[in-house]
Amino acid sequence: MKRRKLLYQIIKYFLVAVLIFFTIAPFLWVFITSISSLKDVTSIPLKWFPSEPNFKNYIKILSAGDGGNDIFSQFRISMYNSFVVAAIVTLVCLVFGSFGAYAFARLNFPFRDKIVVLFLFTQLIPGIAIMLPTYIIFKNLNLLDTKIALILIHTTFTLPFVIWVMRGFFKSIPKDLEDAALIDGTSRFGALFKVILPVSTPGLFATGVFAFLGSWNEFGMALILTSSSQAKTLPVAITEFLGRFTVDFGLMMSGGVLALLPPVLLSLIFQRFLLDGLTTGSIKG
Repeated sequence: MKRRKLLYQIIKYFLVAVLIFFTIAPFLWVFITSISSLKDVTSIPLKWFPSEPNFKNYIKILSAGDGGNDIFSQFRISMYNSFVVAAIVTLVCLVFGSFGAYAFARLNFPFRDKIVVLFLFTQLIPGIAIMLPTYIIFKNLNLLDTKIALILIHTTFTLPFVIWVMRGFFKSIPKDLEDAALIDGTSRFGALFKVILPVSTPGLFATGVFAFLGSWNEFGMALILTSSSQAKTLPVAITEFLGRFTVDFGLMMSGGVLALLPPVLLSLIFQRFLLDGLTTGSIKG
């Protein structure tokens, strides 16, 4: 019996180790490539570790002068654009998404559940199917190559997701807490701000992290709606490390590592809220 239990533990930890390896391996390879020379990356047979590790690619990106026309200074501008767009999209979606989610979770009105399903259906539409009409609309509005266009389109994609997820969090909160506040004379808005939102703090943080990451990583719409450094975001800027006849893998991977840092740091900082939010939202949806 003890041998069987020991064997079970060995198999379990082995499978967990394999899963962790395949999860971390792509990110580890990105970092290894970023500190490798082009010769090491393109060598046959493949070298798993660089013969002369160096951080020159990071130095090129981070030490470039501000306001220049080179791809390195534009990379930093694109990182700033991505942060501004993602932060505004997250804030707008959390504010309006909370109001919408509260309405769908607590108020009774015709076709409530059908509208919620319609929100979920919008997430199933592939982005490439609406790229052309989206481009035409923003062109007619003279909003091409602006951060406003990205904020609007990212909000359009993210807001239904936020409403759907936050509705599950709000429904997991006992209605008795809200009823007690209403009996004491608090209005609906008062109950939302004084009872529902404070209790839903983990859910707000968890949803906000996912909304931020969704906007930060979006590539397709950013590619067709922007053309200059004044609005270009980080995923688009990374592709510019591609040359016409060659690909500088080291620079591209260095840009990828730098692009990974803000989301990773954000997840680590709000890890406790993220875990609490995910477990809370799974109780009742």
